[in-house]
Amino acid sequence: MSRHLVNRLAGALPGAEWSEPFGPGHDIWKVGGKIFAATGAKAEGVSVKCPDIETAEMLRAAGAARRAPYFHRSWVLVPFATASAEELAHRIRTSYEIVRASLPKKLQASLPPAP
Repeated sequence: MSRHLVNRLAGALPGAEWSEPFGPGHDIWKVGGKIFAATGAKAEGVSVKCPDIETAEMLRAAGAARRAPYFHRSWVLVPFATASAEELAHRIRTSYEIVRASLPKKLQASLPPAP
């Protein structure tokens, strides 16, 4: 798995926007101005938001994820070395849906429809 796959998956989501606010090599994906996926310059994996801290802790305990550096405890880093393409797609999509649902209703309504 790679940064290229993350960019393809995240870029296909309605209203997703890419930027490099922390410099080259740091891919940040946002919806409505809020981050839902991030890869660092080392490209070890993708950081994504979980529904809650308990889910993030469960994923870490199961070995499916690690603590996402610089993010809240409800975020995890899904390593490229161990995650399947399906797992990455699921985690990115889930993070996107969580972040999109947390946006103000007016902003949600202004975004392209979610599939």
